[in-house]
Amino acid sequence: MMMNLIVGQVWKFENDVDTNVIIQEKSLRTNDMQDFIVYLTKGIDQKFTKKMKPGDIIVVRTNFGCGFSREQDPLSLKYAGVACVIAKSFARNFFRNAINVGLPILEADVECKEGDEVKVDLLKGEIIVLDKGTFKGHKLPNFLLDILTDGGLVPHRKKVRRKQKTKLIDNELKI
Repeated sequence: MMMNLIVGQVWKFENDVDTNVIIQEKSLRTNDMQDFIVYLTKGIDQKFTKKMKPGDIIVVRTNFGCGFSREQDPLSLKYAGVACVIAKSFARNFFRNAINVGLPILEADVECKEGDEVKVDLLKGEIIVLDKGTFKGHKLPNFLLDILTDGGLVPHRKKVRRKQKTKLIDNELKI
């Protein structure tokens, strides 16, 4: 379950972060998330997974997740403990894959440096950088926030089906 207010330390990456540097293609031969974490961001920062802590936040200027459309990229970030990714722009396929697997993302242009503590309010679409101010991002539509809150598309659909099934049973009992 995702929290609407995310607080974490910033890790900054350059523009145009390609999916092959998020998780290298050669590591995709497994379904074990722990294996994905080992290879996470090896193409950017060899020691990232050793330095970061669960709850940390990645901030990128533009075009995060360009390249191949793979669920493993946002999944590896999520399972490594990245709480949110903030970028001025995302590759559309990465954006949708992140929502589908329950990795919070927010489109915003944020002025911060690596190590800053930030607060991300997904409901408002705002990022507060301590000592630097509040930055307004593009608030996600409520239906996408619902998917994130439920942990991704599959858990969300299961929740919706349970509600529909309960409603049908309740209606049958009233008849």
